[in-house]
Amino acid sequence: MADKKLRITVAEHGAITAMRSTPSRPGPWIFVYAPGAGSNIHDPFGAHAARALATRGITTVRFQFPYMEAGKKGPDRPPVLEAAWRAVIEAVRQPKKKLVVGGRSMGGRIASQVVAQGAAADALALFAYPLHPPGKPEQLRTEHLPKLKLPTLFVSGTNDAFGSPEELRAATKKVRGAKLHLLDGADHGFAVRRASGRTREDVYAEAVTALVDWLEALK
Repeated sequence: MADKKLRITVAEHGAITAMRSTPSRPGPWIFVYAPGAGSNIHDPFGAHAARALATRGITTVRFQFPYMEAGKKGPDRPPVLEAAWRAVIEAVRQPKKKLVVGGRSMGGRIASQVVAQGAAADALALFAYPLHPPGKPEQLRTEHLPKLKLPTLFVSGTNDAFGSPEELRAATKKVRGAKLHLLDGADHGFAVRRASGRTREDVYAEAVTALVDWLEALK
């Protein structure tokens, strides 16, 4: 696997950093990944996914949003986050390659919003999708989901405070043909209790395998 740092310009908001991880024998898919609100280009799950996907011939492009580039703690407003996603999609698109876009938590949510608004992609992968703020199930973030017209995968833990399995199943039904993969015992950060006999890395591996199996089924 070869890593290459990229600089991608977001109109009116400067350049952001991205990392392309290319396998020695790349296949047809490029996975474009954005982290959750509190993370950046070094997001642990994103880094794990890039390494694991490279062994399966999948190129990964990870990026961070403008607020992280500037060293700020609070996320940018949605229009800025969406502008960053659009800029990255346009920058990494290649002829004869398929794009699966998504990410963890907020990164995936914003990807789903830009795709619902018309950004071109071939598939959407949402890890730990934040259906609602913890303890506020009435504040659902699902209004745009019926507008998604592409293959969509949800991968979330059964102990995720941002969405219960029942809520996730209901959300999945809003997207025609969408698939839900539940990670037993995992929380929003994909951590599991020690008594489970599993580690966070085990959960990472299961999440990536779910993505690979799903993409292979789309061929």
